[in-house]
Amino acid sequence: MAVVFEKPHALTDAPFHYCPGCTHGIIHRLVAEAIDELGIEGDTIGVAPVGCAVFAYNYFNCDMIEAAHGRAPAVATGVKRARPDKTVFTYQGDGDLAAIGTAETVHAATRGENITVIFVNNAIYGMTGGQMAPTSLIGQVTATTPYGRDAKANGLPIRICEMLSTLDGVAYAERVSVDCVKNILSAKKAIKHAFECQLAGKGFSIVEVLSTCPTNWGLSPTEALEWLRANMMTQYPLGLFKGER
Repeated sequence: MAVVFEKPHALTDAPFHYCPGCTHGIIHRLVAEAIDELGIEGDTIGVAPVGCAVFAYNYFNCDMIEAAHGRAPAVATGVKRARPDKTVFTYQGDGDLAAIGTAETVHAATRGENITVIFVNNAIYGMTGGQMAPTSLIGQVTATTPYGRDAKANGLPIRICEMLSTLDGVAYAERVSVDCVKNILSAKKAIKHAFECQLAGKGFSIVEVLSTCPTNWGLSPTEALEWLRANMMTQYPLGLFKGER
């Protein structure tokens, strides 16, 4: 009997710890599928900092390094410069990448470091209790904005892909989502292409993935997907911002 579906080899057998309805698991699988298809598992090094992805080293069948909060691009830079023959990626949430790690992200990108960043944007701090993140939407209720994010008091959301696409060192920047089968297939292609950019030595690549956080949004998994489509995709439109695919 022909095998039509199986677990990617680049994923371990460890069960995910993520909350029901969280789409981190889908994104993990897409990263692993890309690694499998490119045949680079033995030459890949991942970097995961603090946040919901802190246990990513349990799930990927490649060498993994845990970085301090926000410092994954800096660690990845060091790894790639020391071992340019390896494929190096970071796996980061929005509270990590777009807040405490903003400087590391921007400067790694402007230097054109030949690394790949998988950026999971769920518009909130997930692991630490649901505080407002730089990507939280105007009016969004969080643990630190109980009456909704106010632009005057809290500033406006940061669009990471749009910002990074202005930098010359960025070879590829695309925003995708994993809310439905069509978008999951598109996200898979984007992640694989980001790795291909690195393999071709083109420079910094980033894939921003719109994700859900049912627990901290206070919604059911189904409601969370609907909220993402109705709210996040308006603030963060899907699309290619830099490079070709």
